[in-house]
Parts: sequence; C-alpha cells; structure tokens
Amino acid sequence: MTTAVDIGTLIVSRPGTCGSHQRLAKTGITVKNIAIDFNAALTPEQIMDEKPHLTLSPI
Repeated sequence: MTTAVDIGTLIVSRPGTCGSHQRLAKTGITVKNIAIDFNAALTPEQIMDEKPHLTLSPI
C-alpha cells in the first residue's frame, strides 16, 4: 500500500539558501540538479545510488 504525498511539501525555496533556487526539502539538492540527472537518462533509482541520502519520493 502506498501513501499519498503532498508534492508541495517536497520542494522548497528560501532566500539565501542554494541561491534561492527550488530544492528538495531537507536537502541541498536543487530541482535543477535532479532534472540534469534525469535528462542525462538516469533513472530515479540511479539518482538514489548517486545520492544515497535521498529517497525515491522527492526524486
């Protein structure tokens, strides 16, 4: 059984943090960084292997 996640809680932006770019909540990983990995044909699982502190849900 899966649990619904409010996507609005997964992406945050705060002035002065990560250059004010949107990032994954509770991390310093920007959404742009994940998009670059995805556009490089990495699967979410491969991204998790490269960034083991992340979980699948924000990716």
